[in-house]
Amino acid sequence: MAPSLDDESSLFNFVVRDGNGVKGIVDSGISKVPRPYIQPPAEQINKKNASKCEIPPIDLSKLDGPEHDEVANQIVRAAETLGFFQVVNHGVPIQLLDSLKQTAHNFFGLPAERKAVYRKEVSPSPLVKYGTSFVPEKEKALEWKDYISMGYTNENEALQQWPMECRCRDVALQYLKTSHEMVKKLLDVLMANLGVELDDSNIDAFIGKKMVNMNFYPTCPNPELTVGVGRHSDMGTLTILLQDGIGGLHVKVPEIIDMEKKEEWVEIPRIPGALVINIGDMLQFQIWSNGRYKSAEHRVRTTSTKSRVSIPIFTSPRATQKVAPLPQVIEKDGISHYREFLFSDYMNSFFGNAHDGKKSLDFAKIN
Repeated sequence: MAPSLDDESSLFNFVVRDGNGVKGIVDSGISKVPRPYIQPPAEQINKKNASKCEIPPIDLSKLDGPEHDEVANQIVRAAETLGFFQVVNHGVPIQLLDSLKQTAHNFFGLPAERKAVYRKEVSPSPLVKYGTSFVPEKEKALEWKDYISMGYTNENEALQQWPMECRCRDVALQYLKTSHEMVKKLLDVLMANLGVELDDSNIDAFIGKKMVNMNFYPTCPNPELTVGVGRHSDMGTLTILLQDGIGGLHVKVPEIIDMEKKEEWVEIPRIPGALVINIGDMLQFQIWSNGRYKSAEHRVRTTSTKSRVSIPIFTSPRATQKVAPLPQVIEKDGISHYREFLFSDYMNSFFGNAHDGKKSLDFAKIN
């Protein structure tokens, strides 16, 4: 039964509590964006005003050859400025990337009752959550997005608990496994620049926890009024993102960058076969780098032409990991900008509030 668009309680129950998601209201035949999804004017995205980010992708295969130092410098420079870059020749098979996109479309095309069994309140596994928006109970305006989230602790648990519908488990697990070497290479470069050697004894401190999401952005009758995802930075270490051919990812150019577009939003273009990498809060001003690397503020627009999918891998410390600026970095800087904390506390703060740019970093700042 379609919800009443004029009754916010009815709409909320239909979308969130009954598990129909945004796709459910789109399938009901709406012709306008319901009021709870209309963002304040300052948060709305004008596609016509967005320019493309012209930074070319980084060829990771060259890290293993004579151009290693040049490529490493490109990675560090991107991490210290925009906080976003794209990589090609990354080792993840293109065929797998295509399969991931199709699998996401197939999953969200399932009847609502088959997806709703994974809602947080009823999911058979604490590792798996199907939901919509970010924190619907806390948001002043909802986000035009549905998602399935699959947390990873070890392969056996993933095999037993991740959803098997539409081969979600199999392709997502393969994506996670084949991207691992790429993530290690990127961290090797970024940590070496801080004077830290990455090895098996300390890698869990950076990426001991992983999560694969499949995000679905249904077509929207008024894309200029709402957003797929609001302004935020990612809470973890590194995010690996697969975009589809539609695009819609926008990144805010920090004021520290000496370019005409500073403090404006640029769109990350779709490059066939590329993966998008962004720096998360745990590397950022963050926390290990004491502010040298910049977690990127980003958001996602919607579209009226075709439903869109994206598949990110979020890497972060384990919940019990203590996080603080690295001692050798503090020694060089002469000051610490961030306090020590448990990652679980940061995570609870992050998910306990609606998206609000990079305000999440206030949790760790030393005033």
